[in-house]
Amino acid sequence: MPSFDTVCEADFVQVKNAVENASKEIGTRFDFKGTSAAVELKDKEITMFGDAEFQLTQVEDLLRNKLTKRDVDVRFLDIGKPQKIGGDKVKQVIKVRNGIESELAKKLQKLIKDSKIKVQAAIQEEKVRITGAKRDDLQAAMALIRKDIADMPLSFNNFRD
Repeated sequence: MPSFDTVCEADFVQVKNAVENASKEIGTRFDFKGTSAAVELKDKEITMFGDAEFQLTQVEDLLRNKLTKRDVDVRFLDIGKPQKIGGDKVKQVIKVRNGIESELAKKLQKLIKDSKIKVQAAIQEEKVRITGAKRDDLQAAMALIRKDIADMPLSFNNFRD
């Protein structure tokens, strides 16, 4: 029976490269000289440091540009609130989304069920597997998902005939 998986996975190699490039540029830019501006990646979290919230927005803009150049969708970023750390320094944590949360998976499953397309959606850990009798039905389900869920960078893989 034909099937495919709906996933939400960022290319972490490209994310790491973008963070390293942003870090290098922060080190060489004139407006960041002598400040505590920095960006680093640990596990699936990017941490930005700066002297003020204005500087954090500059670092975030720089990071977004680097990610976009490396074809990483910025919708993967879950940006937290700026936090004050010792003295007049601030930091901001950005989580890189990986996997479909259960709430979104249930929404996807309900969307497929309500569409009257002859396919079934099953939640499997951090992905949603969609199976159907015909390839055309699966392609219609893909189009429906792309149209209705625009706020998440969903992709489709593991297509089987």
